[in-house]
Amino acid sequence: MHYVYLIQSGLLSDHRYAGYTDDLRKRLADHNTGKNVSTADFKPWRLHTYLAFSSKRQALAFERYLKSGSGHAFANKHLWQFPRRSTCFPSVLRKKPAPFPARV
Repeated sequence: MHYVYLIQSGLLSDHRYAGYTDDLRKRLADHNTGKNVSTADFKPWRLHTYLAFSSKRQALAFERYLKSGSGHAFANKHLWQFPRRSTCFPSVLRKKPAPFPARV
């Protein structure tokens, strides 16, 4: 899989970054250890959201779009405005789904 991800600085919340990777965990660790020059000064970084693509070409095209003017507007309207998913999803995923009601 190929990922386009959005991260936000834990130091200054108005610092954001969009990137591409094929190994999301390693890439986030790289950002948090200062291996990326453009993000090293604002660590720690938190994953805000990511999108998975089966095609590397599509993922790179979407990353390039997010870094354009209209892509910034799209991300601000549709991707950044919501709270980080990781703050609400883990507890939801651990719950067992309610059984379907029996038909009468």
